[in-house]
Amino acid sequence: MRILVTGSAGFVGAALTERLLARGDEVLGIDNHNDYYDPSLKEARLARFAEHPRYTHLRADLADADAINRAFRDFTPQRVANLAAQAGVRYSLKNPQAYVQSNLVGFVNVLEACRHGKVEHLVYASSSSVYGANRKMPFAVEDAVDHPVSLYAASKKANELMAHTYSHLYDLPTTGLRFFTVYGPWGRPDMSPILFAERIVRGEPIDVFNYGNHSRDFTYIDDIVEGVIRTLDHVAKPDPTYDPLQPNPGTSNAPYRVYNIGNDQPVQLMRFIELMEQNLGRTVEKRLLPMQPGDVPDTWADVSALRRDVGYAPNTSIEEGVKRFVAWYREYRRIA
Repeated sequence: MRILVTGSAGFVGAALTERLLARGDEVLGIDNHNDYYDPSLKEARLARFAEHPRYTHLRADLADADAINRAFRDFTPQRVANLAAQAGVRYSLKNPQAYVQSNLVGFVNVLEACRHGKVEHLVYASSSSVYGANRKMPFAVEDAVDHPVSLYAASKKANELMAHTYSHLYDLPTTGLRFFTVYGPWGRPDMSPILFAERIVRGEPIDVFNYGNHSRDFTYIDDIVEGVIRTLDHVAKPDPTYDPLQPNPGTSNAPYRVYNIGNDQPVQLMRFIELMEQNLGRTVEKRLLPMQPGDVPDTWADVSALRRDVGYAPNTSIEEGVKRFVAWYREYRRIA
């Protein structure tokens, strides 16, 4: 197929692009290579497939409607994976405008291009952060998500609402995937695995928020990519059982779906740090601090809907995933 991937130099986008090329798809990748984190990591990810004969790369910003429309018109994608976004909960407290431009303006540009380009299926990245102040565990797509605790979360909830509008008005099949704490090789340096690894290697204390009482549904990158591909291949259709008198937030009488994509096995943050220490062969001091603004104490994905509909089956244990991540980190940082 001809698949357009936004954020193709990003963590999930690069891993997805590699898998799509390996199975024979033709891919146009779009990324703006911004400096939210070290652009050299994005360049290194991109270098793994940039010369592939079925890959074309475009440096452009989703907020540039003319560039996006031109890319869709020239490439004529059958399916789209929109993984580009301004990420990060804490950064949204410092620079809210970046989230409006990328996650709202950029997303409506993608929706409009998909609509006019008659795209068969748009799969887009939502986030577990939409559950916000919810405390019922595990988080399920049937739950209401009306109490976000960061602008990032609000922007992702807005994406789901915008996608439903286009599915309803224009019969555009859309599927949102609520990612739960993705980790693994080539991960983002603003996320805890690389932050922890850097500090452990340097022997510096680790800041552990919520006094170490966090748990996260850590999900290994390979499992995430497998789920994204299965979802791309499973075009959203109207739910024949949808009841507007008792609406299910995860489905619709339009071709619209929202799924959790996680490991369904929350891990205590202190256990994750312990595994990092074991694999790096050293221990560090932990500074126990209060919870950060915009953060949530726990996440846990109910992935039963994704299992049922596309056969999603994450199978990478936290022990194996951390081992693979640390092996990559040692090689990338040239640590003996």
